[in-house]
Amino acid sequence: MTETSADALAFDLHLDATAPSVADIARALRRTVLDGFPAAIEVFDEGDGILVFGTGRSMRDFLFAIIPHRAHVNLQLADGVDLPDPNGRIEGTGKRIRHVKVRSVDEAGAPWVRAVVAAQLAYRGAKTPTTR
Repeated sequence: MTETSADALAFDLHLDATAPSVADIARALRRTVLDGFPAAIEVFDEGDGILVFGTGRSMRDFLFAIIPHRAHVNLQLADGVDLPDPNGRIEGTGKRIRHVKVRSVDEAGAPWVRAVVAAQLAYRGAKTPTTR
């Protein structure tokens, strides 16, 4: 996992104001994304309460976002419309961006979530531990 950035710390503080179960899911999901994408740059959007992961700090560099909700956490996928979805978990109607719903800490590290993260990284050609 990368060093904890000021943005990641701000997101963690934001999570303290959410339901503990949702906060735990979001924190576990962050670990899963960073396991697959340790070089990620994290940006916290305080206004929307989301943590964005990318190769830089601009929107065009974004690959993932973690969005806490009342009972689950969405993992947003910048290129979700083009990603393989063998488990039928990718949802949404956006032109490009889609998401998966993560409903538990165990699910946050599940093989299907890790596969979605790997697919997004492969689609963008992002540097992962195997492509460095």
